[in-house]
Parts: sequence; C-alpha cells; structure tokens
Amino acid sequence: MADQDLCVTRVPIFRGLPHEQQVEIAGFARPVVVAKGEVVYAAGEPQSRLLVMHAGRLKISHLTPSGQEQVVRTATDGDVVGERAFLTGERPDHFAVALEDSRMCVFDHADLADLLRSYPEIGRQMLRTLSDRLASAERLLAAVTSSDVTARVAAYLLDLPSSVRDGVLTVRLPMAKKEVASHLGTTPETLSRRLAALARDGVIGLEGGRDLAILDPVALERAAVPG
Repeated sequence: MADQDLCVTRVPIFRGLPHEQQVEIAGFARPVVVAKGEVVYAAGEPQSRLLVMHAGRLKISHLTPSGQEQVVRTATDGDVVGERAFLTGERPDHFAVALEDSRMCVFDHADLADLLRSYPEIGRQMLRTLSDRLASAERLLAAVTSSDVTARVAAYLLDLPSSVRDGVLTVRLPMAKKEVASHLGTTPETLSRRLAALARDGVIGLEGGRDLAILDPVALERAAVPG
C-alpha cells in the first residue's frame, strides 16, 4: 500500500484530495512493474486503463498508415497516461512502451464510475489536465505544420518539465535525439543543428547529454512562433 499511496499522492488529479481519500483511492490501484522495452499496452487492446507513473519513463506513440512510428510524448514520474480511453471506455489508439524499467499504478475503466461518483474532483482535475495538454498540443501543432524546424524545437523545449539549478532554468530531453526528432517530424541531424544554432544565439546552453539550460526564455518563446 505504501507504494500505491505514494503514487497516488504525487499525481495532480489526486493531489487536491484529503490524504484519507487518497489512501482509499489507492485501494483501486494495481501496482505494475515493467522492464525497459516492454510494451505496456498496444493500440486496440480491449481493456481501457489509466496509468499513473511512479518511476521510470514511457514512450507514447502512434503508427502512421505507412507503418512508421510517430512519437507523441513521453511520460515520467507523476504523469498520467490513457485519460481519454479511461474516461470513454474506448480502446486505446496508441502504444505505450517502457523506455526504462518503470513502476506505475493502474486503474481499470470498470472502477471509473465508482471513483467519480465518490470523488467528483478527480473528474475536474482530469479535464484540467486534458485542457493543459490540448493547449500544449496546439502550440506544437502550429509549429510542426510549418516548415520552421526551429519553431518546432523551441515549442518542444518550452513544454518540457523544468527545474532551476544554480539559478538557471534547466530542462532534460526525455528521449534520445532520434526519438525527439521523430516526435518533431524532422531528422536527428537537423535537430542537432537547430539546437546548436539556438546555443550559438545564447538562447539555450548545451549542458552535455540530454540536459539543456534555458538561458533566454523570452527569446525561446519568440523562436517558437513560426516565421
């Protein structure tokens, strides 16, 4: 119960509830552990589930009609995956694959009615989460549908979770550059060139590995607007 409880309390859709209710909700959850590379669920599976990430990373992706993978996003600690299918009961239309060994809590759609009846705030929080994700998707869509790759990269960086290290805003690429490039509809080489150009302009700092410093957030916002 301790792991389930921790998983529930760190997730935004449950965070506003009293601790006693969080513990009760944790009773609906099933702990799941997956290994790197494991398919957590696939498009078209009959069971609709809500995944609450406790530790690790998942890659959420679609297959195009030509069979190519299109990375939609990644999910990490505290993120929720599968809200739409969980709310509607429809089969998922995407794949979830573990990018590293991961732990999560899983809620089945069959329990949704009981949860929302007892805790309507969960539904409101889920709608807020979906609304925020839609706003993020709309900004990225505006960049992706243009020919301005720099705008795509800047919009993507702006939507990544950030932290402050030694007074500097820092983000971490959640996937390898190859997968980030797929998500942005470009090539790894072009992605690297655009990141290097933003670094030369003093907009970002390349910290090494997947870490990036956001040195000029205002300039990055401007760069995210397609030219």
